[in-house]
Amino acid sequence: MKEGRLPKRQYTEEFKAEAVRLAASVGGHEAARRLGVPVATVGNWSRRGVASATTGGTVASGDSPARRPVSELEAENSRLRRELAEAKLDVEIL
Repeated sequence: MKEGRLPKRQYTEEFKAEAVRLAASVGGHEAARRLGVPVATVGNWSRRGVASATTGGTVASGDSPARRPVSELEAENSRLRRELAEAKLDVEIL
């Protein structure tokens, strides 16, 4: 094993589901800190819908109605990037 690398950890589905529930209630960063799990790992579990597979969809699908689907967020992100590029070009021209 290389220095500085941790061995790959395996988590049970129940642990993942609880982590997703905790992340939904207190936030992903706080949940990861409390559980000693990387923030990206908790985020991946949330996006994959780990809780929906184990709990019938109660956490990942409907706890916060204000959340938009990822495709909408990606579309808005690309639109905003285009607008920013146009604004930078306008400033550069001036």
